[in-house]
Amino acid sequence: AALLPSMLMFGVILASSGLLLMIERGILAQVGPPPPHPPGGLSRRDERDSTAELELEVLRDTRNRTIRALCGQRSMPRSVWELLPGQRRTLLRHLLVSDKYRFLYCYVPKVACSNWKRILKVLDGALESVNVQGKMDHKSDLVFLGDMEPEEISYRLKHYYKFIFVRNPMERLLSAYRNKFGEIKEYQQKYGVEIVRRYRKNGGNSAGDDVSFSEFLQYLLDEDVERMNEHWMPIYNLCQPCAVRYDFIGSYERLHADANHVLEHIRSPSFVRFPERQAWYKPVTAETLHYYLCNTQRRLIKELLPKYILDFSLFAYPLPNITSEFCRQ
Repeated sequence: AALLPSMLMFGVILASSGLLLMIERGILAQVGPPPPHPPGGLSRRDERDSTAELELEVLRDTRNRTIRALCGQRSMPRSVWELLPGQRRTLLRHLLVSDKYRFLYCYVPKVACSNWKRILKVLDGALESVNVQGKMDHKSDLVFLGDMEPEEISYRLKHYYKFIFVRNPMERLLSAYRNKFGEIKEYQQKYGVEIVRRYRKNGGNSAGDDVSFSEFLQYLLDEDVERMNEHWMPIYNLCQPCAVRYDFIGSYERLHADANHVLEHIRSPSFVRFPERQAWYKPVTAETLHYYLCNTQRRLIKELLPKYILDFSLFAYPLPNITSEFCRQ
């Protein structure tokens, strides 16, 4: 009970008119629930489990309330067909279909979408196991809602189980930056060369593999959200949670537990389990994110936040703490 007012207030503050002022002062990053009093007679492990479940329940309630409040506004789309053509095209291109298990999954790049695609292929019989090694083909053997006729789309949106997985927006951006500009030559050549040329004096000789995080954020700041690459387009624009009423919103922070919840709900075969993280994968830790944010111009981050503010507010993620006091730690 002690958690509820604080978490709900968090959601209300995010949607309030004083939001940008609070970004300026770094206030929202400090908002957090007080520790609840554990019920008597429980072991420490039981106390932790009980607290975690309560926090999860409040988090989901906060997300649901915030989404309902925002999406209830008259100006917000109520269905896929109320979206602008470009918005609808982006959404339908990211909704994957399983007719056999009757679900729709809106995939979000940099939120474990490759593993979810593996699961869809296994469920459809196109892949033997989720643990099969090799480069992931993100198009073949997958069914996209956008490839269907309007009446087929409407039927599935109305009757199928719909879910999405979300992630802290700044953590997702950092993950995309490190992966695409640190490891993928195609992205270095397509985006990196242009970013360096645009934002660095005498940057014409760059191969695109030395883009700084600040240059990347400046590029995002100057980009039209609707034209962004899917790896850094806001989750709101990819999956349109006002136009599509998702039955479940899972999070990257509780990836395996939330994934198991979905797999149980769709009644997948018992041998289908969410894959473990690959050994080569380098996760974005809290310390890594702290380092990058605190070594980036504060102006850039504050000016960029409004572009991703719906991801922060709808999915109840705290805004990054970039105060001088925090960054001195």
